[in-house]
Amino acid sequence: MGNREKTLKIRPINKRDLPRLWELAFKDAAPEWKKWDAPYFEHKALPYDTFLEISPRFVEQDSFWAVELNGELIGTVSYYWEHEPSRWLEMGIVLHEAANWSKGIGTRVLRLWINHLFQTMPLVRVGYTTWSGNKRMIRVGEKLGMTMEARIRKVRYYNGEYYDSIRMGLLREEWETNELFTGTDLEESLNSSN
Repeated sequence: MGNREKTLKIRPINKRDLPRLWELAFKDAAPEWKKWDAPYFEHKALPYDTFLEISPRFVEQDSFWAVELNGELIGTVSYYWEHEPSRWLEMGIVLHEAANWSKGIGTRVLRLWINHLFQTMPLVRVGYTTWSGNKRMIRVGEKLGMTMEARIRKVRYYNGEYYDSIRMGLLREEWETNELFTGTDLEESLNSSN
């Protein structure tokens, strides 16, 4: 692409996204992304017809959005309630293809998602859980000004080795005082050097 800017955005999943979402997330039994996204939990490939049966949980949901780069679905962001009455929300991100890793895209996507969550919900905190084997995800949290709130030692077993569970979090007041992150739209441009 040379020096042309790339457009990155997050948006709700629609029905037109389903073939691509299936290809990225459910076509393969052992996709590369799963080695980093909680690999200690089982992942199964799904036939496309079976995927379509569960697809309503993804389409036009507030809690599950598409990550789009230059008009192409490249991943997803999501959230779930750890405890909704106290507004304890946890979020997640998956960039499914290795070609999009280590380029700052995940940091930018989570910046957009965090801003959206704080703008649309009465939250006091957002956070996510990862594992000590995913150093890139821990670094993303640090770049976004998150605090490592918990390290539960040696509770994730993968490939014959124990890893720590890591919980990262960010308070609304921390986000609002960081002028680098507030005021973002659901889209931004990326210079190809990032």
